[in-house]
Amino acid sequence: MFAIFKREIRSFFTSPIGYLIVGLFLLLNGLFLWVFRGDYNIFDYGFADLSNFFLLAPWIFVFLVPAITMKSFSEEQKVGTLELLMIKPISAWKLVLGKFWGAFFLCLIAVIPTVVYVYAVSKLGIAEGNFDMGVILGSYFGLLFLIASYSAIGVFASTLSNNQIISFIIGVLICFLIFNGFESMSTLLTDGGSQQFVKGLGAKSHFDSIARGIVDTRDLLYFISVAFLFLYLTFLRLKRLPS
Repeated sequence: MFAIFKREIRSFFTSPIGYLIVGLFLLLNGLFLWVFRGDYNIFDYGFADLSNFFLLAPWIFVFLVPAITMKSFSEEQKVGTLELLMIKPISAWKLVLGKFWGAFFLCLIAVIPTVVYVYAVSKLGIAEGNFDMGVILGSYFGLLFLIASYSAIGVFASTLSNNQIISFIIGVLICFLIFNGFESMSTLLTDGGSQQFVKGLGAKSHFDSIARGIVDTRDLLYFISVAFLFLYLTFLRLKRLPS
């Protein structure tokens, strides 16, 4: 598994793709949070906190994570190297995990520089450093779990076609459905209990709960379950691919 992980990281950073994706994430966040006027702009918001960043980042990752993972198995199928990987002394499950951790690690590298925002916001407050670090840590924690779910979804989507663009589109659609689709569908219901149940099937309500600084094991289990489900579906899909 570690060999596959290193291979994935090497493939990202021996080409411009890895640098482009990390740079694009930081650029988009920087523009929306600090430059463009609007709802996400911290200066326009009037409060020195990072809540707007944690509103924006999940939506950016809806597109960036499938862009990272779209070649995971699509390219292997297209160039014929998947068969070579499958006959090597490594299980299909370890192959899936290696691809998953490679994608997750690249996203983690993209997130780390945003810690600078914490310092910037601490300096912007009327009283320097007057912000809730517990909420910020919880939000980062929730974002990493959300990224893990997105990564598992993206890796699964890459097994569905040998065309990277198709894999990307499928990955974006599933990530969007998991994050916001159920919450949108809950608005069509009139019964409060049914609304809460349907909303609870989506990732947004669980992410929002963690982002409030409340680390509930039910929210963590939700993200772990989503990630495991799609990793297992990836494993089953690999078993059905022609070798």
